[in-house]
Amino acid sequence: MTRPAGLLTFRNTLEAVTGGVGSSYGHQEPAGKTGDARGTVTAEFAVALPAVLALLAMLLAGAAAGMTQLRIEEGARAGARALARGDDPAAVERTVRMLAGSSASATVAADGGWFRVTVTDRVPGPLGSSIPWTLTARASTRSETAGTGAAGSGDGSGNAGGVR
Repeated sequence: MTRPAGLLTFRNTLEAVTGGVGSSYGHQEPAGKTGDARGTVTAEFAVALPAVLALLAMLLAGAAAGMTQLRIEEGARAGARALARGDDPAAVERTVRMLAGSSASATVAADGGWFRVTVTDRVPGPLGSSIPWTLTARASTRSETAGTGAAGSGDGSGNAGGVR
């Protein structure tokens, strides 16, 4: 079988650089070289596996934190809308817990014609419990009920301040 000239040139260059070690094409490695490499793959795997598992655990914890943040933001928005409609704080707390999860806590504050809902929760999972990682979302809105002097936010969403 004839090989192209470019391939022979590459093979000759590879053999010159590596001293013949690692070149294939049916050549045997020099005697004594095969025993030295035995077990290196197992050792490299044993070193790399914990690093890969730690990276995977951090990625999963980050994804859990992102999902929790989205849930509590939605809970804060819904709580602010409920306050703007005139719901009582207990109903707002139930709405927030339904959307953000049972471990979330909500705080309601009123400042003039504005209502503020702050929702906090911890990151779930094994890394979330070992790392003190508390997430917070806030939503503000003006009251839409008659008698407060506020006519709403103008966009119909009841969420004038948005999530900060």
